[in-house]
Amino acid sequence: MRMSVMDVGSNAVRLVVVDAEDGVPLPVHTAKWKVRLSEEVGPSGVIPEESLGQLVTAVAEAARTARRWGAAEPLAFATTVVRSAPNRLDVLGTIGEETGVRLCTLPGEVEAELTFLGARRWMGWRAGPLAMFDIGGGSLEVAFGRGRLPDYVASLPLGARRLTREFFDGEDPPTEQSVKALRRKVRHQLRDVAARIRWEGPRTAVATSRTFQQLARLGGAAPGRHGPFMARQLSRAELRNCRDRLAALPVAERAELPGVSAPRAAQSLAGAIVGHTAMKLTGVKTVTLCPWAIREGVLLRHMEDGEAWWAEVSTGETAAPAAEPAPLRIAALGH
Repeated sequence: MRMSVMDVGSNAVRLVVVDAEDGVPLPVHTAKWKVRLSEEVGPSGVIPEESLGQLVTAVAEAARTARRWGAAEPLAFATTVVRSAPNRLDVLGTIGEETGVRLCTLPGEVEAELTFLGARRWMGWRAGPLAMFDIGGGSLEVAFGRGRLPDYVASLPLGARRLTREFFDGEDPPTEQSVKALRRKVRHQLRDVAARIRWEGPRTAVATSRTFQQLARLGGAAPGRHGPFMARQLSRAELRNCRDRLAALPVAERAELPGVSAPRAAQSLAGAIVGHTAMKLTGVKTVTLCPWAIREGVLLRHMEDGEAWWAEVSTGETAAPAAEPAPLRIAALGH
């Protein structure tokens, strides 16, 4: 069975086409279309008409690509930048009308759950009790669990793009005072979540997301061209060095560093601060970089639980209020 998943993020629309063989999503084709919502959406969060037009074009092309590769309609979802937009319903409705693609949004806790599932499948049961960290443009997802799905999840407004705009707007490089203010906020927001992770005592900690991948590369990990099976880790000490190095440089010079792409150079410092603070407060000394994340989690959940699962998640997402959780099991914060 050939399947596809479409991920509308803050920087790009990504498509993954896979063959579902023996419960494993084997990659057939991947593609992405740059949309740069993170640069075009202002402090209000409203997605402007021009950006919506770019989204429609990218989603339509991704759907055509999936069909060319023999896949069914993509399992399409959007992350924080669309989920948080005041005009979210109009955006989802327009994309559906113009492209025929049913794009849904998922609550942050559900994103954490699905990302954890992808990481668990990649790491295997030998990883034991597992903690997961994922830094996106608008939010930080944290999860912990001993089984297939997490026992505890949290989604916090600590995304690298969001914090860069809030604390470093107009500062290049940022002042020491701004950096300290950001660190204080991250510590405050993470306090309760970190206490829970410390109490659980994970045997293994993994990091997903492009932000962590680039920071690991800056810290000395192997480049992506070496493939997904190359072991990559990032220590807390290495991440602290990355943080301090990024803080001293303007955005243009950060983009020249190993692993730091130009579109993400501005938010790389905020990502490093969030990552280092999360590791420090939770007592995690080293994270393993995991190439499987939310897209693989969506595919795995669909393969294992059937079409009805996705139908429940996506139905009504163009009309339901943003605060309403999708009908998917969410590990309660007090569980």
